[in-house]
Amino acid sequence: MPSDLNSNATASTNRSLIPWIVLVIIVAALSRLLPHPWNVTPVGAMALFGGAYLGDRRLALIVTLAALWLSDLILNNLVYSAYFDGFAWTYQDAFWTYGAFALVVLLGDAVLRSKRTAVRIAACSITASTLFFLVSNFGVWASGQLYPPTWSGLMACYVAGLPFYGNNLLGDLFYCSLLFGGFALACKRWSRLQTA
Repeated sequence: MPSDLNSNATASTNRSLIPWIVLVIIVAALSRLLPHPWNVTPVGAMALFGGAYLGDRRLALIVTLAALWLSDLILNNLVYSAYFDGFAWTYQDAFWTYGAFALVVLLGDAVLRSKRTAVRIAACSITASTLFFLVSNFGVWASGQLYPPTWSGLMACYVAGLPFYGNNLLGDLFYCSLLFGGFALACKRWSRLQTA
């Protein structure tokens, strides 16, 4: 990853870059359809990327969560259709998952919008993985279906989620390098993005 990914960045994103940023987010979301190890996905990185680059918090939330929902819609009705009765618009505990990624978008907006360096991106990537782990596992525990509603039940839920957390960390770090680094290199290489 380049050491300073923010050489020409300002607090607000040039409007002509928005279609390119949205395209990166959609492609990242749809790449979830490719085979991958559990939780090694671009979703956390895409949420940070949207928050960092879209320049408008509401737009970042809408685009990122809509791309996530679109990829979930395809996955739930094609890949995981055996787990649903009929067409699945959403899934149980989606509130917790989408809530966690909304927090990640806000993290990207708050920390990375005005200054994007490799150290900041790596720190936000680790924070994003941790936020997702804490919120999503809390949601699994709060549903009351797998773990008793006790402190020991919550701790058991977090312990059971640790292997997924490790994969999530790897996925977020890898895809943050790919999205942020790739976009910074593309902006340097192509004059259309440079002038934007």
